[in-house]
Amino acid sequence: MKMKVIYAGSFDPVTNGHLDIIKRAREIFGEVIVAVLDNTSKKGLFTVEERKALLHEVLDGMEGIEVDSFDGLLVEYAKRKNCKVVVRGLRSATDYFSEYTLAMANKNYKDSIETVFLLSSNENLFVSSSLAKEVANFDGDTDLFVPPIVGEAMKKKLLRRKI
Repeated sequence: MKMKVIYAGSFDPVTNGHLDIIKRAREIFGEVIVAVLDNTSKKGLFTVEERKALLHEVLDGMEGIEVDSFDGLLVEYAKRKNCKVVVRGLRSATDYFSEYTLAMANKNYKDSIETVFLLSSNENLFVSSSLAKEVANFDGDTDLFVPPIVGEAMKKKLLRRKI
């Protein structure tokens, strides 16, 4: 039986770690909504539309995956999507403590949702969007962190900021 789950995040940019969680969640649950958070209080490297476009490119051809965006509360978005489960990736104990607090808040909200944690694969334990941006900013090799198309997009964007 297929179950629809949400994997929400800023994805600024999408990393190899994010892609690993997306693919594994799809294998387990069948359907994944990759929901890009439109956080207007945060200035990202990419716009929401650019992040969605990059996700579409790197997920091209994968069945059972929908790319969407939202603003506001995740529990309200989940309700609109008729979804009761959120997937989150964990790299470390530090991630767990911050994610646990959010999971409990979401569970205890008026229309509760469950959170399922997937542990990061070993090769992605150190991968983060901020580290990928830092490496790209110095024109370093970003292949360990992001797909090549995302690495190129980051470098172009960062180069424009320097000019």
